[in-house]
Amino acid sequence: MSALTGTVATLLGIEDAGDLARVTAGAETIAGSLPAPARLGLRTGAGTLDVLARLTTGHALDGLDADARDAFCARVAARPSTARIVEMMKIPLLLAAGTELLPAPPPPRGLARPDPVLDCAPSAEWPGCTTADAVVVGSGAGGAMAARTLARRGMSVIVLEEGRRFTSREFRERPPLERFLGLYRDGGATVALGRPPVLLPEGRAVGGSTVVNSGTCYRTPDHVLRRWADTGAPVEGFGARLDEVEATLRVAPQPMGPLGRNGLLALAGAERLGWRAAPLRRNAPGCVGSAQCAVGCPHNAKYGVHLNALPQACEEGARIVTEARAERILVERGTATGVRARRPDGTFFEILAPRIVVAAGATQTPLLLRRSGLGGHPELGRGMAVHPATNIAGRFAEPVVSWSGVMQSVGIEELRADGILIEATATPPGMSSFPLPGLGRSLRRELADAGRLAVLGAMIADAPSGRVHGARHRAVLRYDLAREDAARLRRAIVAMGRVLFAAGAEEVLTGLARRPVVRDEAELTRAVAMAPAADLHLAAFHPTGTAKLGADEAVAPVAPSGRLRGVRGVHVVDASVLPSCPEVNPQLTIMAMALSIAEGIE
Repeated sequence: MSALTGTVATLLGIEDAGDLARVTAGAETIAGSLPAPARLGLRTGAGTLDVLARLTTGHALDGLDADARDAFCARVAARPSTARIVEMMKIPLLLAAGTELLPAPPPPRGLARPDPVLDCAPSAEWPGCTTADAVVVGSGAGGAMAARTLARRGMSVIVLEEGRRFTSREFRERPPLERFLGLYRDGGATVALGRPPVLLPEGRAVGGSTVVNSGTCYRTPDHVLRRWADTGAPVEGFGARLDEVEATLRVAPQPMGPLGRNGLLALAGAERLGWRAAPLRRNAPGCVGSAQCAVGCPHNAKYGVHLNALPQACEEGARIVTEARAERILVERGTATGVRARRPDGTFFEILAPRIVVAAGATQTPLLLRRSGLGGHPELGRGMAVHPATNIAGRFAEPVVSWSGVMQSVGIEELRADGILIEATATPPGMSSFPLPGLGRSLRRELADAGRLAVLGAMIADAPSGRVHGARHRAVLRYDLAREDAARLRRAIVAMGRVLFAAGAEEVLTGLARRPVVRDEAELTRAVAMAPAADLHLAAFHPTGTAKLGADEAVAPVAPSGRLRGVRGVHVVDASVLPSCPEVNPQLTIMAMALSIAEGIE
């Protein structure tokens, strides 16, 4: 057996040879999709554990019996240096194990709607040089809305998308893990370095992250808009633009029918506490509760921009070039003249246009601007907010099967005034970033018992303490959790635990390595209070603010109109321009801001 096989058997407590072969193959597939540093880290971690086993037991991991493996797990868990290694390795290994060992999702039902007609061409088939009135870099929430707006005004528009188009047939026929690895940048392993590190998955496909988000649609809070107005942001008439976006996405409250027991338990717990809670507003007409939003809806029910704004843009003549990485905005005498893009085979092509609309996302837009010689503003790439998020689980006496129902179903808003938003959220088996406690056979038992877990997640409105480094092909992200945000996350964990206990949970899994399981609120409160910030298990989903717009030229790389300062003909319309954390799931906000900016492009 390889070091990875021995590591899988040891850390996950797998004794059956067939199960071990399938999970190891899944782990190898995951490793192959990771960027080189993460792939090296996974293999190095496996090799390190194998060496430690040889030094402490005289045998490689694959030479130990089950009892000896569990004893080895106890030793590595007791040492902080090795405990951190195994906790990081558990996430990809549990992803493989959950996919292989837990029940597969039920076969999909009929389509809520067919795939729309999109004028898409892979970059391999695109000519070496073409012209257009406008080039939009990125096909996600902001780019789609900008492309539709400009095309409806009679402009010839070409959209460049680094990812490719995925169809409902692929979402129906390919297993969730395979879809997951293809739909996200770096196989979903994008990480912001810091203490603690923050997992920051980014969708990459025609439709951007709207293909893989939860479908949750919050309007921008009024107090956020008032704060942005003070910076000079174009928020006058923002309500009407939000109305238009909601109509485009067909936003409505989630019906109770497909909610699932995970959401029902969240509602029950909140009700018993007297807290405000309700099914979320979502852009998912026809949702049947397959809980697969994060890997592409197999029913075409979640109504991302690949199903509305982009086909509407194509109806007006817009074209989409897929698998095309924008390498550089071409500039002559201070004026944009086009975009140079790279195909997967390394060859290049150019699209000449006087209007360049950048919608590459908050982590990629700064890199594109720097590669183009347009990254001179000192605040570009700084001030990134990421909506730090954490989740916990409650174990119930009866089955919950959290992955049967709506993925993100219920919002608990009791603490929204404090910048804490709690949402009942569960993903397909194994795809949660939530770390089940234990190692070895105890972890295997936890995985087998996952059907009795209900999962809640919380995200907080954070200080803009992140930064995007780099200029070439890979962003290097840094995010240092502010002290007040760590305190807010601790409050969120306790609040989620209270909801789960109120709903009848027998115990709560905290995600904290030192106190992974608690059995009452008092124990939970003590465990959270004692946990250092570095022990908080974090993910994040909505990076914003790396190319802020505003009236003050000293702090805002982008003018209130969306025009990039220092060059003519370049506008930015993605989450980069938001002046601060929007405090809620930002899809509607990004699209409304893009609409506002695109309406002003001449």
